[in-house]
Amino acid sequence: MAAKSLEHVVVVGAGLAGARSCEQLRRQGYEGRITLLGAEPHAPYDRPPLSKDMLSTDRTDSSLPVDYTALQVDLRLGVQATALRPADRVVVTAHGEIPYDGLVIATGSRPRQLPGDGGQMTLRTLGDALRLRKQLRRGARVLIVGAGWIGAEVATAALSAGCEVTCVSSGSAPFADMFGPEVAQRLAPWWDGVDLRFGCSAESMTNEGVRLSDGSDLTADVVVAAIGDRPETGWLEGSGLELDDGVVVDEWLRAAPGIVAVGDVAAWWSRRWARRLRVRHWDHAASAPAVAVAALLKPGLCGVAPYDPIPYFWSDQFGHKMQYLGAHGPGDDVIVEDGEPGWWKASWVDARGRLTATLVVDRPRELVKARQHIGQPLLSATKL
Repeated sequence: MAAKSLEHVVVVGAGLAGARSCEQLRRQGYEGRITLLGAEPHAPYDRPPLSKDMLSTDRTDSSLPVDYTALQVDLRLGVQATALRPADRVVVTAHGEIPYDGLVIATGSRPRQLPGDGGQMTLRTLGDALRLRKQLRRGARVLIVGAGWIGAEVATAALSAGCEVTCVSSGSAPFADMFGPEVAQRLAPWWDGVDLRFGCSAESMTNEGVRLSDGSDLTADVVVAAIGDRPETGWLEGSGLELDDGVVVDEWLRAAPGIVAVGDVAAWWSRRWARRLRVRHWDHAASAPAVAVAALLKPGLCGVAPYDPIPYFWSDQFGHKMQYLGAHGPGDDVIVEDGEPGWWKASWVDARGRLTATLVVDRPRELVKARQHIGQPLLSATKL
């Protein structure tokens, strides 16, 4: 479909990726109608503050500074997409059908939960953060299932609030499955004050807490499931779009003629890494819309470079700043190095000797140097 025939573009998903898509449509010269659908009652907001400072401050809002009126965007909140019919170019919602000429899928992901009827909390939405903050009271017994990014940041806030914190994980140490034992060994001391229960998994919720894989029960006042997420693609079942841990898109984030996907929900082919990636981080949600919108407006891809960024993520936990750049594979070797007192880094190298990823702790400017060496032989990387 030629760009001139795109009289109405519908963006499904009112998060960062959806908001940036609306901005990019206008920035790239699109003058037609834009409708932005959001399942939540809130205007698009930033998610990193939910776990990084909203749990431990009185902050109640992280709305994105976007003027939807000036952009002439029809913002419809509390409207959830339930199905898609590409042949008819229609998005189905509980409030009726919405026809489109171009479609941006930006529905993100949803947290995984433990089976069982007992109460559990997750941390994905603004409402989740505000509800969890109320539960983090001095003396409260907080049980966190999962010792990854969200688990660490929730543990940080809970300790700061004076809670009794327990963390359960099937791994051998915090981040061991993600980064390997060498890096996990460096991170473990940060969790001082947390009752760590590793080598066992949480099987299900109970009325008083969690049942573990060894048959024992842990009781808690608050249970937080931080066990990953899954792409929000249920509404696309039966649409004909290819789904495989997200919406399968090409190097320009195209899922089908007139349809692109951005943010957490997109699984795109990366030339740089020679594999399909689905990145669930802020940087990706902010940058991908520029390419996706260009591809939507220019079906012939005249002058549109493929989307192939270096994934980036950061986390503030236990008084430290972690920054990760790249995408290491399970077979890559890792080298851990100490810098000047107070910071260190880990570098991953593939079988060809190329730097695939770097984790920098408490040295933000070091990442600028690392970015220049991703994909280069380790020999140059060690001179950072």
